[in-house]
Amino acid sequence: MKPVIVLLVSTAWALTRAQYYYQGLMDYLENRMLAIEDRMELWHEQSHRYHTELQDFKKLTAETVDALVKEHGVLLRDLDGASVRVDRAEREMDYLETRTSPRACVDKADKVLVQGARRVEDRTGVGEEEEEEEEWEEVHSRVSDCVDIISSIRSVKILKRVGSPKGMWTRDPRSSKVYVFNGTTGDSVYQFHSVLDFSSSPGVNRSRQITLPSLWSGPGSSIYNGYLYYIQQGTDAEVQVVKYDLLSGLVADTAMLPVDSHAPVYTLNPETVADLVADDEGLWLLYATSDSELNINLAKMDPATLDIEQMWDTRCPRENAEAAFIICGTVYVVYNTHPASRSRVQCIFDVNDMVVSEEAPLLYFPRRYGAHASLKYNPEEKQLYAWDDGYQILYRLTMKRKRLV
Repeated sequence: MKPVIVLLVSTAWALTRAQYYYQGLMDYLENRMLAIEDRMELWHEQSHRYHTELQDFKKLTAETVDALVKEHGVLLRDLDGASVRVDRAEREMDYLETRTSPRACVDKADKVLVQGARRVEDRTGVGEEEEEEEEWEEVHSRVSDCVDIISSIRSVKILKRVGSPKGMWTRDPRSSKVYVFNGTTGDSVYQFHSVLDFSSSPGVNRSRQITLPSLWSGPGSSIYNGYLYYIQQGTDAEVQVVKYDLLSGLVADTAMLPVDSHAPVYTLNPETVADLVADDEGLWLLYATSDSELNINLAKMDPATLDIEQMWDTRCPRENAEAAFIICGTVYVVYNTHPASRSRVQCIFDVNDMVVSEEAPLLYFPRRYGAHASLKYNPEEKQLYAWDDGYQILYRLTMKRKRLV
């Protein structure tokens, strides 16, 4: 009997302890569940608040975007109006430029004509225009055979776009052939039969490729009397001009130039260390002797021997110059800004001192794409062959006669 009682007591005690253990476990789990419920409620409140704030932000963003769209529309209309006004102002400027007396980039001493011409002027009185005309012809014939000066740019024609942003193209004045120099250096020149053939050709596919015996450097080459004159840079600072016979395909002559290869003639086109130019009076060279040289120098060259016959300081600054061309012994230097804006002839120099400030052209080129990498004058057509950011452009010029002051 006693063992049974002991067993029953032990069992009751064990059951009581188990009941307390499970009750404690249930209390713990219940407390954890309550804590989880509190956290879930907190997360729900925070999620609701975040959703509300996100909705408010979305609404504010939409309102801001709508306001920006409206302001963008207003700005577009303002820009369109400004563009119209700028175009109108440019047309008015073009008109005024043709009516405004320009200024030449020369010193006062350079405004004086040759002494013979001044004596003609002194002897000429009112009512003696015919006598003045005859004596003017006599004086001028001793100085130059060419009497043209630019009056205005009559028209602009954009032919096509082919090649690199910088390059050169020109036409042989003695024939219809067109020559294209793509880039700033190379040994290839592309020859076309005519301007029409070039403009209708896809790229340079219809051209005859001429491979030169050496690399040409910069867009400063020139075609004159069936010869190609181009600049060649040596391994050191030496620069020479090469005379290449386009008919035979042989080098006819070479000559060293008084040029430092590190001194570009135009600061806006540093690839042009020298610029060979042909006009009605022969072959010319535009250059800078050193990087410290402030002005552009001019030399008259013998196209047969490449000898330098005469040299001048044009007093036209190299700074902000992009290109230049020569007509009848008068140098026209074209300037621009960086970044490029509107090109303009801002400085001229006449080797015969026959151009004075009152008749010097104040020319602005129509704004197109960028800056001119080269400008080559054709005396037969009275046109400029321009390379502008890869576009080949023709500027037809209106000429007038140099007058005696």
